[in-house]
Amino acid sequence: MIALSPALLLQLSGNFSFALPLILMFGIMYFLLFLPMQRQKKQQQKMLAELKSGDVVVTTGGIVGTITGLDKDTLVLRVKPDNLKIQVTRACVASVVPPAGDAIAQK
Repeated sequence: MIALSPALLLQLSGNFSFALPLILMFGIMYFLLFLPMQRQKKQQQKMLAELKSGDVVVTTGGIVGTITGLDKDTLVLRVKPDNLKIQVTRACVASVVPPAGDAIAQK
């Protein structure tokens, strides 16, 4: 059995007390920053996977349009008032606008 001197024990405990705040800071950063970002990313991926023709969406550039066509990576949007059709990537979709009837029913 190895006998540790009191001076060595004091030195080892001093090193641990220095590392403990760093470990706690990384743990807090994970729960406050990284975990919410992962949840938001999962929600965004779920929303993009559930897109269907007829949904009204808002792009990251602020364009509001109705989906008329879907492809693997792209969407065709009909933009009012001239019924202009534009093609955008799925990643450009920021949110889906709920139908007017659903917004009234939720209130």
